[in-house]
Amino acid sequence: MNNSPFPTEPYAIEKMKPIHLSAVLAIEKKSFPQPWSLSLFMSEFTNRLATYLVLRLKRKVIGYIGYWYLFEEAHITTFAIHPDYRRQGLGKQLLKHALNLILNQGCHEVFLEVRISNFPAQNLYHSLGFTAVGIRKKYYIDGEDAIIMKKIMSQES
Repeated sequence: MNNSPFPTEPYAIEKMKPIHLSAVLAIEKKSFPQPWSLSLFMSEFTNRLATYLVLRLKRKVIGYIGYWYLFEEAHITTFAIHPDYRRQGLGKQLLKHALNLILNQGCHEVFLEVRISNFPAQNLYHSLGFTAVGIRKKYYIDGEDAIIMKKIMSQES
């Protein structure tokens, strides 16, 4: 594992396809106590408001992000990097790529929820200009609260 803040191997970001789902589901299970199901991901492929991307290192899917956009607002629905590839700057690159797409689609605000206990994710979001704007009490199935975070988009983002 490379602990450098910048990946030394080439990576690619592309639109998620059904062929990516076995790798995405494996990352999902390693990342979340209540992972999304195959059927939920499949249903997102027909959601006209949704965009889902994967991050590949060489040919291996090591991360993904999804968001919905409607007019001037976007909502990040899911985001994860395989545990073996975290803290290398790859998640930040994937999130920045998605934020750039969101801005180019005309969105001016981006929202997401993050577990109140997930400090690494909160730090990443803060580093990219997200601020906490509220709490969703007992948002997760296990009863944990979520912090609602928001980023105002601009060309300088």
